[in-house]
Amino acid sequence: MEWINIDGSQGEGGGQILRSALSLSMICHRPVRFTRIRAGRQKPGLMRQHLTAVLAAQQICNAQVEGAVLGSTELSFIPGPINSGNYAFDLGGAGSCTLVLQTLLPALWICTTASHIRLKGGTHNPMAPTVDFLQYAWLPIMAKMGAVAELQLHRYGFYPAGGGDIEVNTQPVTQWNELNLRHRGQPTGIKAEVLNANLPDGIGLRELAVVKQQMSWPDERLHEILLPRVQGSGNVLLLQMDFEHLSESVCAFGSKVKKVEVVANEACKEALAYLASSAAVGEHLADQLLLPMALAGRGSFSTSKVTPHLRTNAEIIQKFLAVNIRIEPQDDRFVVEIERRKC
Repeated sequence: MEWINIDGSQGEGGGQILRSALSLSMICHRPVRFTRIRAGRQKPGLMRQHLTAVLAAQQICNAQVEGAVLGSTELSFIPGPINSGNYAFDLGGAGSCTLVLQTLLPALWICTTASHIRLKGGTHNPMAPTVDFLQYAWLPIMAKMGAVAELQLHRYGFYPAGGGDIEVNTQPVTQWNELNLRHRGQPTGIKAEVLNANLPDGIGLRELAVVKQQMSWPDERLHEILLPRVQGSGNVLLLQMDFEHLSESVCAFGSKVKKVEVVANEACKEALAYLASSAAVGEHLADQLLLPMALAGRGSFSTSKVTPHLRTNAEIIQKFLAVNIRIEPQDDRFVVEIERRKC
């Protein structure tokens, strides 16, 4: 049994190293040994959402696991056969449902039958993709690649209270499709949404006023959504942009120590930088396309920014799969290419 050894402090040193390696361990049937998990973080080791990802992965492939406790900086994971089925996982707070889901989906997609997953915890966490982002930007691209999952949001869960509830149905991938996203194409739609839960009136309207001024978007594309059935309070501004070949989404989170106008300006700044470039894919979506494209064996995309997350994820993927991942500057963007290694 040949182990793959992962230093959890390498590169950006975050939880994504753990999640990507767990997904690939299950898919490739390769045992993996982690050391120095999140060693550079303020709170090193496994936090609740990381531990839930480990235990969820263990459940769907009947893995042998050592070190799966809160705060652990070392972990061994020996996967068994992946089993489709009905699964439910409760993160017990505001830990990200989406990050746990993205750990499981690649493995469940290669099963021969459908699966159903219920996740409770955080749906809108500043340190993770939102449920809206998955529904709007990531899952439609996965569907083009042949990987279908239907995600329903039953209850919002904002950080730090949590209490969210999502449901996901997956279908088996019969064949991974190669996808090349070098250009986003012509714009086809725009929308700004403010999600407000248990906050004073006027916050959303102030954020949308900044969007109108900064982005020059018309009133009919600006919406405030008031959420009555939510634990705690929350404020998220979503800027959604549709193009011929994909959709992109930018979000910013409100907090007690941040002025409403600052929140809106953050989102607008990121959106305007993306629109000013010729890249197809924004910096956050780029990171989340690498693993599925590597499973397809070939693909490419252009992105506006190369983050440490992107480079670290590329390094982890190449430890498991026989692919080469190249990241090259091209004019005002970067082009990422994935192809199978030649024997």
